[in-house]
Amino acid sequence: MSLISRLRAMLKRKTPANRVGARRPSAVARSADAPREDTLRAKLIEDPNDIEAFKGLAELVRGRAAGAAPADPLTADHQPADRDRAADLAVWALAEEIAGNPRAWYALVELARLSLADDHEGAMRRLGGACDREHTGVAVAESVRMLREADLPGDALGLGVGHWSPREHVVDAGVQVVRAALEAGRPAEARRHLDALAQAPDAEAAARAIATLEPEVSAAEAASNA
Repeated sequence: MSLISRLRAMLKRKTPANRVGARRPSAVARSADAPREDTLRAKLIEDPNDIEAFKGLAELVRGRAAGAAPADPLTADHQPADRDRAADLAVWALAEEIAGNPRAWYALVELARLSLADDHEGAMRRLGGACDREHTGVAVAESVRMLREADLPGDALGLGVGHWSPREHVVDAGVQVVRAALEAGRPAEARRHLDALAQAPDAEAAARAIATLEPEVSAAEAASNA
């Protein structure tokens, strides 16, 4: 079964709302890192969008899954592809579990990242869902940043424009949209979004961001007119 097929199969599994983020019962002996896992899971139950807690827990399950990946029957060595696949599946299962909490948006961003290469449409849908679940603009910033890091500035710009609210969202959401426009080679749009950034609720932070971005936008405009 391909990775994306396994991921889709996992999506069909349901976790009771009162168990989202909690350790699942297991007959397997507790590992040495179990106390840390319990601490991280407790944080995610309290705040399903605790990014550092999610990353820490993802690191744990990824390492655990990679170590348990099937070995090559001829050499007894773990193959890199098998380790990576097992690790991705483990993180997918974790993110899908956390995303069962209706307050969780960061897990949807992680699900989108994992499925972006094999299911672009589904990944974009998950990012849109993440943005809809969160109202300060942090999810918009994280979603646009993730697409930029995946070298998809056009998709990042489209998502940002569709969800960014300059008057309501954090400054970083606007910063990510401006940078996406620059990376997509659209200086006129970058200028328009940079101007809109001045409407942000945090005027001081917006002013600092504008001062940083202004030279980049001006340089892009000059290059396009050369």
